[in-house]
Amino acid sequence: MPWVSDHAHMARALRLARLGLYSTDPNPRVGCVLVRHGQVVGEGWHRRAGEPHAERHALAAAGDGARGATAYVTLEPCVHQGRTPPCVDALIEAGVARVVAAMIDPNPLVGGQGLHRLREAGMAVEVGLLETEARALNPGFIKRMRQGLPWVRCKLAMSLDGRTAMASGESQWITGPDARRDVQRLRARSSAILTGVQTVLADDPSLNVRLEGAELLGVEQGQTVRQPVRVVLDSALRMPAGARLLALPGQSLVLCAGDRREHAAALEAAGARVTGLAADASGRVDMRSALEFLAGEDINEVLIEAGPTLAGSAVAAGLVDELIIYVAPHLMGDGARGLFSLPAVARMSERLPLEIRDLRFVGRDIRITAALSAS
Repeated sequence: MPWVSDHAHMARALRLARLGLYSTDPNPRVGCVLVRHGQVVGEGWHRRAGEPHAERHALAAAGDGARGATAYVTLEPCVHQGRTPPCVDALIEAGVARVVAAMIDPNPLVGGQGLHRLREAGMAVEVGLLETEARALNPGFIKRMRQGLPWVRCKLAMSLDGRTAMASGESQWITGPDARRDVQRLRARSSAILTGVQTVLADDPSLNVRLEGAELLGVEQGQTVRQPVRVVLDSALRMPAGARLLALPGQSLVLCAGDRREHAAALEAAGARVTGLAADASGRVDMRSALEFLAGEDINEVLIEAGPTLAGSAVAAGLVDELIIYVAPHLMGDGARGLFSLPAVARMSERLPLEIRDLRFVGRDIRITAALSAS
């Protein structure tokens, strides 16, 4: 039946799109499959911003076989001129007869116009096949385009009794090597890693990706792994210029409260970019303002790796889309530090409800993926 083959070809396009999980930022991950007379004649996926889009890779592979073919693409073909020419023009010029798109592009520069152009050119156009799966590939791009905010994950590791560090601050290592490698993949797919100055002062973290290219989808052996932007919320610019993360490859961004130019020179000389933002009622960098600023910097996905105070503030403010919690099979006792610093609640009805979306073993540890629930 035709819908069965449509489903199979779109599923293949989604698998191709996933190959760009670690490399397309800030562009969306997109895959395309061209099928003619039931046979795949070309396929492609978007690899990096500035390089050809998925449709153009598939058309190049198909050559003359694209004429009369059906294009299965995980995102509406672009209609605007960016760093690459519009994909709708390439599909029309190649003589593609039908386009099946998983979803409409949330970018207001496209937003249905691409599909309209294809229909005007006489193509049969359908949209919505496997849309849920397509949306799951690009949560940050979609949220940034529609809400002006990045998708925010908060990563935490705890013992089975909910502790994240000993009273002394010692925390290495709560989880095992498999969980720590899993965190590296979370970092690799993120546009930015965000922490607070207190974590920098206490742990001097690197906040970088320490996997080889061959260990990541779509990144070949020997290729340089893209490093996410390292973001530090540092209201009063207390971060030392000798912090480890400032000496590493990639961009380091320090967000402070207000204009503190007199304190910024040493950090800027060490390689940081320092930007002042609005302060909240307590005089700290306003978290929503920080996320809006990052969205303006084309940041799609933010991974928070911070202590209980910053993590708790982000959760309490409703700014966290996903919690990624690694639970290790050991107990650390009452004297150890807790997972979040959250306002106390007096009644059960005041609890923050969560929706568990995924639960799996990663080595000996358990990874919980959860979201704040509306009820």
